Amino acid sequence: MLFEPIEIAGLHIPNRFVRSATHEWLAGEDGTPTPAIGDMYEELAKYDVGLIISGYSYVNPAGKSSQRQQGIYDDRFIGPYRQITERVHKYGSKIALQIVHGGRQALVTPEYPQTLAPSAVKDSSSGITPQAMTKEHIQQTIEDFAQAVRRAQAAGFDAAQLHIAHGFLLSSFISPYTNQRNDEWGGSVENRTHIIVDIIRRAREMVGWDFPIMAKMNATDGFGDRGLDAPECVDVAAALESAGVCAIEVSGGIFEAGEVMSRPGINSPEKEAYFREYARMIKQGVSIPVILVGGLRSRAVMEEMLASGCADMVSLCRPLIREPDLVVKFREGVQEAECTSCNGCFDEGGVRCNF
Repeated sequence: MLFEPIEIAGLHIPNRFVRSATHEWLAGEDGTPTPAIGDMYEELAKYDVGLIISGYSYVNPAGKSSQRQQGIYDDRFIGPYRQITERVHKYGSKIALQIVHGGRQALVTPEYPQTLAPSAVKDSSSGITPQAMTKEHIQQTIEDFAQAVRRAQAAGFDAAQLHIAHGFLLSSFISPYTNQRNDEWGGSVENRTHIIVDIIRRAREMVGWDFPIMAKMNATDGFGDRGLDAPECVDVAAALESAGVCAIEVSGGIFEAGEVMSRPGINSPEKEAYFREYARMIKQGVSIPVILVGGLRSRAVMEEMLASGCADMVSLCRPLIREPDLVVKFREGVQEAECTSCNGCFDEGGVRCNF
């Protein structure tokens, strides 16, 4: 099944492999995408990765969460991104732009000294307490995300992916740990997904109904009952589908919870696919394609995830940093990725395998 095509909202993807988004530390300081990013994505396309999801791009300068992070907050980025998508489209791959606001995990700078979040819940990993967003903040954020979707379409991307995971702003809205509001934006699942519904509605006014909007969502914060977890994550996924999300990439963890996402030491099949049960539950609760990310290293496990009904596609990044040609190698008979899950590839000088 790994090499069978799939359709997502009319978008033909040649196989079931997804390059999951990761921060590359390769953009200009103002967020401008560089040719080096294009080099990376073109190489993945050359080696038959079915769907490439870009590193996260911030929709507002106040939502930047890392140095040399890609931006999508201004029309001036459309041209540089178009050069990248044109390079990818020389091959059979499709490419989506992941869009994000850092929220309570955004950088604190002299220009932006106050982070924003649904509620003023202290981030124990940074010691910073964000400002609870006003309705005006929320409305501006809805517009920022919708404009980013418009820019993605104008730049030639095949889809946009909303980053609703890992503790960033939209993730913190769907989590009862970080969203303690008692107004229309908090409380019930319907209220906690309200901002996402409004983003999609506004984006559709700009891009029409044919441009796919996907989501990467947390199924768990890593805090158990204190935050988002099963079974409520299934209700969140169903709400996203109702809002118009056409595919869900299932992930988990926020920085405060420790090594929940990007877990190190994945050295046996039993440690792979660590969000599999969440993906299985979500797949049973939605009718749109489900993409599984998290510690996938061996072809047998990937095949099992598809055959057993956990997911429709498999998503990986660290192995593709070490072996951009891994999909071709799997097709030729290789059974396991070389990646040792040491996380040494998260290099502020530019993502690379340093093992």
